Amino acid sequence: MKIELFDYKLPQKFIAQRPLPHRDQSRLLVLDRQTGNIKHDIFYNISGYFDEGDVLVLNESKVVRCRLKGKKEKTEANIECFVLSRLSDNKYLALLKPSKRVIPLDKVNIGKYYFTVKSKLDYGKAVVEFNLPVDTIFKEHGKVPLPPYIKCNDIDESRYQTIYASREGSSAAPTAGFHFSEKLIRKLESNGIILAKLSLDIGLDTFRPISTSEIEEHKMHSEHYYIGEHEAKKIRRAKETGKKIIAVGTTAVRVLETLMSKHGKIIGDSGATDIYIYPGYQFRAVDWMITNFHLPRSTLLVMVSAFAGRENILNAYEKAKQNGYRFYSFGDCMLIK
Repeated sequence: MKIELFDYKLPQKFIAQRPLPHRDQSRLLVLDRQTGNIKHDIFYNISGYFDEGDVLVLNESKVVRCRLKGKKEKTEANIECFVLSRLSDNKYLALLKPSKRVIPLDKVNIGKYYFTVKSKLDYGKAVVEFNLPVDTIFKEHGKVPLPPYIKCNDIDESRYQTIYASREGSSAAPTAGFHFSEKLIRKLESNGIILAKLSLDIGLDTFRPISTSEIEEHKMHSEHYYIGEHEAKKIRRAKETGKKIIAVGTTAVRVLETLMSKHGKIIGDSGATDIYIYPGYQFRAVDWMITNFHLPRSTLLVMVSAFAGRENILNAYEKAKQNGYRFYSFGDCMLIK
């Protein structure tokens, strides 16, 4: 399928630059994927769509304060470093901006600490080596890495985390979970809705658009996942009794569908997944999905199109624009059923 089929126009005014004062007051577009029918609601009312015993699957991965600002020792040029993953000892895979300003053996100072560029890779990535464990540097200098389309610099970092985030490991947040407040979680649990938690450590590649002309040719990035057997059992039991499995976000979908393709059932497991879901994919784990509005030409837009139908999704996005919905990480939300 041509990538142009997953493109749409989005004027800047629709990109939410700040979170709402109250998480659960975001708008909710409810899409029936069988009929294409659309209903408009408020996220706080989402519990009314679920039945007792249904399972909401949450990604509890926490965003690491992995964004570091430094200066190149030779020229004092500003260099931004996003630490992506540990390779060995103090060597890490990182995204450097602007990457053209650095070459191998360059030293970048971050306060009293520094890293050395060991080698450069594609898409602005590099292998870097810090002069001591990076956790120490994160504590003193680290910032949460906001998405590139968020231009505000004064956002409370706690708003770029879900309220249930607990397992550190992500460079980007599972944003579909932003809409849940403590009050809403209590309401869901009192209504008999079961919460199951897993984690997928989200990388910055999640923001990278598909660059191939045919979507099938795109090489999907790999991300680490974990689900405990206790949580997996909740999901298995619900499936066995005919209850709905509602994935909160595309990241939860990736883990659940990975488990089904790997084991044929949901079990406690950990590993890396590079599952790539595009139209034609047969979903085996997920019944409904809660998800934000995604970037054009992204693997996330392709995934929700596989789930709900491309025309249904693009039509829903147009209706959302007509009704003044807010898009992307701090924006409004969809329930696809």
